Amino acid sequence: MQESRKIEIMDTTLRDGEQTSGVSFAAQEKVSVVSLLLDELKVDRVEIASARVSEGEFKSVQKMAQWATTHGYIDKLEVLGFVDGTTSLEWIAKAGCKVVNLLSKGSLKHCTYQLRKSPEQHLEDVKKSINSACEMGLKVNLYLEDWSNGMRDSKDYVFKMMDGLKDEPVTRFMLPDTLGILNPDEAGRFCSEMIERYPGIHFDFHAHNDYDLAVANVYEALKAGVKGVHVTVNGLGERAGNAPLTSVIALIHDHLGFKTNIDESKLYNVSKVVESYSGVRIPNNKPLIGDNVFTQVAGIHADGDKKKNLYFNDLLPERFGRYREYALGKNSGRSNIVKNLEALGIELDEEATSKVTARIIELGDKKEVVSLDELPYIVSDVLKNGNDFKEIQMLNYSLTLTDGLRPTATVKIGIKGKVYQETAAGEGQYHAFSKAMFKIYRSLNKPVPELIDYEVVIPPGGKTNAYVQTVITWKFEGKVFKTRALDIDQTVAAIKATMKMLNMLESGNIPKMNYMELP
Repeated sequence: MQESRKIEIMDTTLRDGEQTSGVSFAAQEKVSVVSLLLDELKVDRVEIASARVSEGEFKSVQKMAQWATTHGYIDKLEVLGFVDGTTSLEWIAKAGCKVVNLLSKGSLKHCTYQLRKSPEQHLEDVKKSINSACEMGLKVNLYLEDWSNGMRDSKDYVFKMMDGLKDEPVTRFMLPDTLGILNPDEAGRFCSEMIERYPGIHFDFHAHNDYDLAVANVYEALKAGVKGVHVTVNGLGERAGNAPLTSVIALIHDHLGFKTNIDESKLYNVSKVVESYSGVRIPNNKPLIGDNVFTQVAGIHADGDKKKNLYFNDLLPERFGRYREYALGKNSGRSNIVKNLEALGIELDEEATSKVTARIIELGDKKEVVSLDELPYIVSDVLKNGNDFKEIQMLNYSLTLTDGLRPTATVKIGIKGKVYQETAAGEGQYHAFSKAMFKIYRSLNKPVPELIDYEVVIPPGGKTNAYVQTVITWKFEGKVFKTRALDIDQTVAAIKATMKMLNMLESGNIPKMNYMELP
């Protein structure tokens, strides 16, 4: 039955993927990736290298082969080899591998202009390489390089090659869209022609993404009946890359209803490891593995999810070792806030939730997204200190930091409708600000509190644009209390906390929950 088909997955991250500009995996990284692909992710085969690249590559292949032999995976490692007599084959065998992916020419142009040989001559050379590989105990898979152009421009040549090789000891014939030229109609039609003409042969399809059609072409190739597909982790590969592993797996499982051996729950972890090793960042909107793809932004979506999971689809994040998030920002609605508070185990009443929602929308105008890690600080800032500055208002301030000079601050504040301005220098920007402020206060004979402690709390995650909470402890008339504020800049947060303190003093409203008697 069509539904019971199992598709073979061959990962070529370490061979084709390493042809990504600027990517080069260290030997130990390659062993690590092979281990993740075979041991954890359960891919069927891994193409790990090209023969004859370098001495360093040879040693890497040796290490991977040693690991695979020890763990019973040696028949799942494959190395690209060339029709060059026995040179590539000896290189592969000496490295300890057992499978060669032999690169033959799949288009007349490649045969004629690159090899400068007739189809008959090339066919004979390929047969000799196959026979030599078998004599050396190597299994053979065969690439028909540039097969897609061959099917477009020289179909008779493709069939001539296949007619001459179909009875050779070749395990798989691999059909590459080497230059990523195919559209889905062509991919499906060409694969169908191969399968109908050569029934019983195992065909793999190898897609490139030059027109951003790699996944769609894989879809049509599988519908046509190919038995295996080639992928890379994160879509790495030369030019626009190869068909990405994660998207292809979701396509196979959800849209075609076919089976694979892949453990979906390990996909995200493997993708992140390869991201680290390759240095190629995963785009935030990359399906399944991008940072934002399981994040709902609009409030109406969070509301729908809360009521009946109305904005869920089959790509549930838990399948891929991830979880759903609800963005906090200017597009957030009350449901977004509630979903995030639930995730943190925080319960607020209606009034408090409304205040927190209003603050997040306000902060979202300054920054695209507020993170879940920052939410507790926002809640604390809103509920403990409020946000209304009435009697004393900050009208303007300027902070100057110059190498070799003391920081200076100029502040302009309004107190009950009157404007005051002062400038001061200090040991730091906030120190300069506070000295300028207290100059104003002393000129008015107003009492000022003593700063007891200054604490900056940074959310986890290491984001340099995260909202930080500055908590300042004050002593005034024998009592100690705290004010706190939130901003991307810790000095600005400290200024906000100071303004809260001054308004509390002006109004005589020091909350009992915020102070304690000194001994």
